[in-house]
Amino acid sequence: MGCFEIIDPAFGRFFMGNAPVEQIATGFRWVEGPVWFGDANCLLFSDIPNNRIMRWIEGEGTSIYRQPSNYANGHTRDRQGRLISCEHGTRRVTRTEHDGSITVIADRFEGKRLNSPNDVVVKSDGTIWFSDPHYGIMTNYEGYKSEQELPCTVYRVDPSTGRMDAVLTDFAGPNGLAFSPNESLLYVADTGAMFDADAARHIRVFSVAADGSLSGGTVFHVIDPGAADGFRLDSDGNVWSSAADGVHCINPAGDLIGKVLVPELVSNVCFGGRAKHRLFMTATTSVYSVILNREGVQRP
Repeated sequence: MGCFEIIDPAFGRFFMGNAPVEQIATGFRWVEGPVWFGDANCLLFSDIPNNRIMRWIEGEGTSIYRQPSNYANGHTRDRQGRLISCEHGTRRVTRTEHDGSITVIADRFEGKRLNSPNDVVVKSDGTIWFSDPHYGIMTNYEGYKSEQELPCTVYRVDPSTGRMDAVLTDFAGPNGLAFSPNESLLYVADTGAMFDADAARHIRVFSVAADGSLSGGTVFHVIDPGAADGFRLDSDGNVWSSAADGVHCINPAGDLIGKVLVPELVSNVCFGGRAKHRLFMTATTSVYSVILNREGVQRP
């Protein structure tokens, strides 16, 4: 199939021959952070260098959802369906309330400013987990060039208490992150330090205890070519990760089983659509989608 590369025969059951990869929006600088709003039947995504969040609706096209966006990057929804956003420009994580007002979830840790929150997920208990690499403050392209005050870290915030914990501190550049369907595993990408061509680029996997503590951290998979900038899981625990040649599908054992081929460098993905079976892919200047014979993890 022209849009797919089958490595394991199992991957052949994941797509349909009459459902091609489609470019649904284009004309951006660097798109990231797709998140599906089923109740509004729309996709939101960031056009980071243009300092805006875009909205796409089937049959209507794209429009500006928010500008300026404080150079927002990754997004997700919390258990109440509110938008959670990582902002490079303000070096914070925010929540958009139902009335449109903005609540700051995190902007400092131990008195120091965060770097540039990148990607974010919400666990079923309401805790917010986000990565904080340095990418957004190293240049003026995706934010404001600034001094780094904290190590690159993955944090967990309990919005009900305000408690914030540094849960992973041994990453050069923590990036995409996602939970397994039953939340017993947390996958986190390390895309290395900016300007380091020899940086290790892989996905690590951690066991999640009932109290939210993490253990393990072995390398789950190494993306080649490219890096696991962002990823999401389907309902069977397969990881759908960004890569230089499209989206790689990795089974729960860590084996690459197939690829969705995309003509631009993919940054991130999410599942959405009528049955959570449509994979949306942000890729450099464009957004692509494909309807799969798979469903994303059922979250808000």
